[in-house]
Amino acid sequence: MSNEEFITDLFCRIDDILGKVPKHSQANLFPSEVVTLGILCAIKGVGNRAFYRWVKENLQQLFPDLPERTRLFRLFKTRSYWTKSFLADPTLFGVADTYGIELIHPIREGRSKNQIGQKGISNHRWIVGCKLALILNQYGLVVDWDCNTANVHDTEFLPLVEKFKEKTIVCADNGFHTKEGDPSNLKICQRGSWNNRMIVETVFSMLTTVCHFKKVAHRIWDYFRARLAFTMAAFNVLVQWHGLRPDENGFIHLSIAEFSL
Repeated sequence: MSNEEFITDLFCRIDDILGKVPKHSQANLFPSEVVTLGILCAIKGVGNRAFYRWVKENLQQLFPDLPERTRLFRLFKTRSYWTKSFLADPTLFGVADTYGIELIHPIREGRSKNQIGQKGISNHRWIVGCKLALILNQYGLVVDWDCNTANVHDTEFLPLVEKFKEKTIVCADNGFHTKEGDPSNLKICQRGSWNNRMIVETVFSMLTTVCHFKKVAHRIWDYFRARLAFTMAAFNVLVQWHGLRPDENGFIHLSIAEFSL
């Protein structure tokens, strides 16, 4: 499948969901076009300027009314709430975990007063960046997410878990445990138990490899959150591209490698 065929198919899938969202009378792009470009940016996993050059050079015929670069990324920021339509429904069991995202090299910490990331530990090493918290359903689809600076403890994301206390039992590691009391729907899984929880590691691996998600270069919090929103939407769309097909053991193998740009 060529890039043009993939992008056309992607737009059609997005338009099936957002087709009824009205286009502003002064807007150049339809909502489905904005979300398609935002998801492509998340998949491409490069900086804003590099992505815009790639779109101008390769996709101008698909997006003839493409706005100027800064205008396009402001659209991503202000319209990122459209991506909520692509979040999955919770299931009886779910998984929660966090993922560190590096924004700058630790040696550059504190050089700018506008630094949005903070120093924290991710994968047993220090980073200066942010922490993404995910809740996945039993199929590995993103149900909800939140983010904070890398120096916060995982227990800061307990309200995200408690949000689904009437809908799902969330499995998590000891990082989510607090002495003050855990949410009623949180199940702390000790190391080596409940191996189904490891599906979240598969998800993080795919985001790292395909979307180059471990390190980004955003310097403004709202734009960073928009990048996260479109990445979560991209993952849910791509992983369901061919349907969720369980094997003979009932296990669903997730993959988005074929969509790498």
